[in-house]
Amino acid sequence: MLERANEIAPSWRHHYERLHLHTIKSWSSLPFLPFPKNYPRYVPRRQMIEYIDCYARMFDLKPRLGETVRSIRKDGSDWLVESTTASIRTPNIVVASGYNAEPVQPAFPGAERFTGRVMHAKDYANGKPFAGQSVLVIGMGNTGAEIALDLVEQGAHPTISVRNGVHIVPRELFGIPIQMFSVLSGILPRGGNSPLLLRVVDRALGDLSTFGIHRPPGPIMQKTGGRARIPVIDVGTVKKIQERAIKVAPGIAEITADGAVFTDGSKARFDAIIFATGYRTNYSSFLGGYEEDGSIGDQAVNDKSRASGIYFVGLRNSASGLLRDIAREAAMVADDIAQRKRQAA
Repeated sequence: MLERANEIAPSWRHHYERLHLHTIKSWSSLPFLPFPKNYPRYVPRRQMIEYIDCYARMFDLKPRLGETVRSIRKDGSDWLVESTTASIRTPNIVVASGYNAEPVQPAFPGAERFTGRVMHAKDYANGKPFAGQSVLVIGMGNTGAEIALDLVEQGAHPTISVRNGVHIVPRELFGIPIQMFSVLSGILPRGGNSPLLLRVVDRALGDLSTFGIHRPPGPIMQKTGGRARIPVIDVGTVKKIQERAIKVAPGIAEITADGAVFTDGSKARFDAIIFATGYRTNYSSFLGGYEEDGSIGDQAVNDKSRASGIYFVGLRNSASGLLRDIAREAAMVADDIAQRKRQAA
């Protein structure tokens, strides 16, 4: 195992502090080790780190830390991996470099003139440094929505810029985790995309169009270009929007020295800007010939990977829960490698 950071689970260690899993613990554990019974239904970041550390100790997993993979290429019947300090030849490769490997920060006209603080969500820890400040959060995915909530709880005055429509769902409906509806959407006709679910969600959250949030066309659970579009799972942001504690603005036309101009012509001043504009995978930087179009991870073991001995785990955005799918994909990959080994013997 090669890990470019100098610690295991680096992304979990550096996520914002208030983060909790949006998926239930019984469907979010790794193979062979359930979460402890005393963990809450939605595991917080701190306990997730404890769990991963425990997992590594229990199964004696000792990755080579500080090893950046420079390239992976086919060399005869094997693969040749070149990293920071090593050259490794192997018949099988598992690429698990993460769906959120590299931050995405789009360019906006005038951004270089802004005199306030600018950061990507990956560098956000908590809202304390922003107390009393007006903060623009660009993007209303799950990260942007929760950062805005954290900001207002720490005494800041956040505004979320929402360029397009967004589906928002409560974390639970009638005590049932929304994740279960997501799973049903993949195994039942219409499943989690039924008109009834849309009406129930509207009843639970209220009409948000008056606050500047509009539902996009199409079902709640859908795929675009091979990628699942994940709805925002509300953990309290909607209430703060309805209370006008969190403002909502349209997309950004221009960033100015002291704020932003929005696509509807309105303007506002801000002390800081936080880009909650997402992440992308990074395996194309070391693995040529595999396009990062989102389709490679739709099946953990597909014809392309089986034929060449390369596998992809955790590289798809899943409405049913990324951790749930990682556990399932990992078992599928291990079984497939073992089967190929038996056949070759």
